[in-house]
Amino acid sequence: MASTAPDLLAGSIVPTLVRLASPNVLGLLAQTLTIGYDGYIIARLGTDALAAVALVFPLSMLMVQLSRGAMGGGVSSAVARALGAGSAPRAAAVAWHGMVIELGLGVLVGSALLAGGPLLYAALGGRGQILELAQDYALPLFAGAAATWLHNGLAGVHVGSGNMRLPALCLVASALSHGALCPTLVFGFGPIPPLGIAGASLSFVALNAVFACVLAWPLLTGRAAIRLRWLPLRWAAAREVLRVGLPASVSPFIGNGNVIVLTGYAGTFGTATLAGYGVGARLEYLLVPLVFGVGAALLAMVGRNIGAGQERRAARIAWTGSMLVAGVTGIIGVVLAVFPDLWTRWFIADAAGPVRAAANLYLHIVGAFYAPFGFGLAFFFASQGAGRLRWPLAGSVGRLGVALAGGGIAVSLQSLGALYGVIGLSFLVYALVPGVAFRLGAWAPDGDQTARG
Repeated sequence: MASTAPDLLAGSIVPTLVRLASPNVLGLLAQTLTIGYDGYIIARLGTDALAAVALVFPLSMLMVQLSRGAMGGGVSSAVARALGAGSAPRAAAVAWHGMVIELGLGVLVGSALLAGGPLLYAALGGRGQILELAQDYALPLFAGAAATWLHNGLAGVHVGSGNMRLPALCLVASALSHGALCPTLVFGFGPIPPLGIAGASLSFVALNAVFACVLAWPLLTGRAAIRLRWLPLRWAAAREVLRVGLPASVSPFIGNGNVIVLTGYAGTFGTATLAGYGVGARLEYLLVPLVFGVGAALLAMVGRNIGAGQERRAARIAWTGSMLVAGVTGIIGVVLAVFPDLWTRWFIADAAGPVRAAANLYLHIVGAFYAPFGFGLAFFFASQGAGRLRWPLAGSVGRLGVALAGGGIAVSLQSLGALYGVIGLSFLVYALVPGVAFRLGAWAPDGDQTARG
């Protein structure tokens, strides 16, 4: 394990958080590089392919965030709270029910995205070749969604028990495997025919299935902190997962709905701007896995302390960890706001073209707001651990409202800079709403204001 129960309940917050998060950050950094590598490979297929992925990407990330960050977070939170209360049998029961929920939702969500995706791509401006490429990319991704949901649910069980190492090792191994498998399937090799853009998503799904088996093995054989086994389904155990997982699922819909709306707004400026926006916004999605690394540790620490009745310590962990994440994402954002070519040159070869200009402008403006983006997302994870999601969800709604209203005004003015400024402002609202509520005592138990921070 990355840490032990006494460390989670009594150790110094920052050293414990760093020790617990380190393997997670390493694994999710590998996943981050995988997403960037995908963009690099797909860019070799041309601007139409990049634009097609920009149309599908919000839906694919919605699926990942629902399965890992939302419902997977519900599994982690339930397991952590049960272990914090000293009940390993209850932890095993909620873990089993979590896997049933993850598999069922994987089939349901994958089917819905397969059926409704083409209409959405067309509504966002996908036409002709771009629309066909988007559908090609989406087919393996959503047809194999159950594998992704199961992989992320199993990772949630390990995270909730405090074992960050195995999920992280699986992410690293998956990234290394994808580095070889993705170009092989996209461009073909020997007897393997080129699958084009669909090869990238097929590689992702196949590797999720493989490493789901790796994560399941210690849970099924008793080599983990809890043992996963068949149990009669009980509403009480399912409710422990759903009472956090369902409210948490609202946030990815809002967040990705936000991106879908903004993608549609960007599409009104033309194909070159849409492709450039997709490259710039991809960095935002790449920050998400990095924040997940610390966020998963925050969730486990906060959940364990809540389960043990240590609410004041849980509140201190939430605030400290969220501020730490804000510092890291803020530094990354400022560097790329000043030097956007460090990112965009890997995807867009023409330094003087309109695609690179649109991508660079995105980072010039939005990069300055990545600190509040990181804080808001990290605090959401901490709130999952505590089972207190009201104010983070309110921040997500506020973020969407700013994007809808402000983005519409920017499009009416035909100002791309104003559109990007609205995105940055929406990140600020995302952080301020839960942050201010917390400092005013939203986490205080029974009105005790000493839990404000």
